Amino acid sequence: MKDLIKQAKRIVIKFGTNALTTESGDLALSRLYSFIEDIAALHAQGKEILVVTSGAVGLGKKRLGLTSAPDVLALKQACAAVGQISLMKFYEDGFKQLGLVAAQVLLTEDDFSHRSRYLSLRDTLNRLLELGCIPVINQNDTVSTNELRGYKEKGIKVCFGDNDKLSALVASGMDADLLCVMSDVDGLYSGDPRKDKNAKRIDVVKGVTPEIESLGFCASSRGRGGMKTKLEAAKVVTRSGAAMVIAYGKRPGAVSAVFGPDFAGTLFLPVEDLPGKKLWLAYATNVAGGVTVNAGAKKALCQKGSSLLPAGIVAVGGEFEAGDAISILDEHGVEFARGLANYSDKECRKIAGCRSEEIAKKIGYKNYDEAVHRDNIVLL
Repeated sequence: MKDLIKQAKRIVIKFGTNALTTESGDLALSRLYSFIEDIAALHAQGKEILVVTSGAVGLGKKRLGLTSAPDVLALKQACAAVGQISLMKFYEDGFKQLGLVAAQVLLTEDDFSHRSRYLSLRDTLNRLLELGCIPVINQNDTVSTNELRGYKEKGIKVCFGDNDKLSALVASGMDADLLCVMSDVDGLYSGDPRKDKNAKRIDVVKGVTPEIESLGFCASSRGRGGMKTKLEAAKVVTRSGAAMVIAYGKRPGAVSAVFGPDFAGTLFLPVEDLPGKKLWLAYATNVAGGVTVNAGAKKALCQKGSSLLPAGIVAVGGEFEAGDAISILDEHGVEFARGLANYSDKECRKIAGCRSEEIAKKIGYKNYDEAVHRDNIVLL
C-alpha cells in the first residue's frame, strides 16, 4: 500500500496551522523551510506539487501585536490580510532559493460553486504546473465569510469553510493522485489521543463509514479543522479516485517521511471515481436550498437511479432558481443527494405533490417533466 504513496505523480500537500507554528503561535521557520526543501526534492523527481497552506490569520495576529485570538469576523479578516503577505513571502523566498517559482492562489467558495469559475481555476492551475510552478493556495479569508446559505435549518453549508476541505476540493478537482494532510497528529485514532491514552492509530482506512466518521474530534485552539474536517476531506478525495494520508507535520523532514520506507500515519484508500460533473455537484457547490421527498421518491432515486418528479416532493426550503444546486432530503431531514433544480423554489412549492402533466396548470408552463433530472443528481 505504500507503493500507492510512492507512485503518486500529482500531489496536493496541506499544511495546517499547527504544523507551521510553534506552541507560542510564531511561525516555525526551520520546519517550514524543511518542508520547502522536501517539496523541491519531490519536484526534482518529476512530481507535480500543489500546496494548500494555513497560517495567515495567526501570523497577522502576531504581526499586529494581538494577545488573544480575534473573535470578531472583521478582525479575523484584517489579520488574514496582514498575515497572508508575510506567509507568502516565506514561501516565495524559500522556493526561490531552490530555483523554483511559487504562485499565490487565494480562493473563495464561489470559485468552486460556480462551474465556469471552477473550470477556469482548473485551467489556471494546470498551466502553472505545466510551467513548473508550485501553486501555494489558501482560502481568501479577507473576503470569504463562509456563512450558512439556503436551507440553514438543515445545517447545509457552503462548499468549504476550512483548508482541510479546500485541499480535498483542490485534489479532486485537479485529478491528483494523493492528498497529504500534515497535521499535529500522526493519523486517525480509535479515540482522541489527547484524552485517551489507550487510543490506537488506524493505519489503513478502506472507506469513510459512519463508524470512521464517529472518530472525528474538534480542532485545537489555533486551528479551525480537527479530525472531523479531515474525515470530511477524506470522503471527497477517496470518492474522486485518489488516496489521502494524514501524517505528523510538526518536525523537519515530515514531508519526505511520508514518501520514505518508514511512513507512519493513516492512509485512506480510493473507493470510487465519480465523474467530474457529479463530483463537483456533490462537494464543490454551494447549496441554495433544498427539497424534502417521500420514501417512495427516495427509493426510486437510490435504487433505480430515477429522476425526481414533483409528485415525490413533500416540502421545499430556502430560495433558489432553476439551475441552482439543491439538497434532496428524506422525511427525517437527512440529506442523501444533491441535484440541479429545473424549477425555482417558488415553482417547486406550487408543483410539489403534483403529477408531471399538472405542472403547466399549476405554474402556466412546463419546461421539464422532472423537478431534478437523473443526469443532474448525485447520491451522497
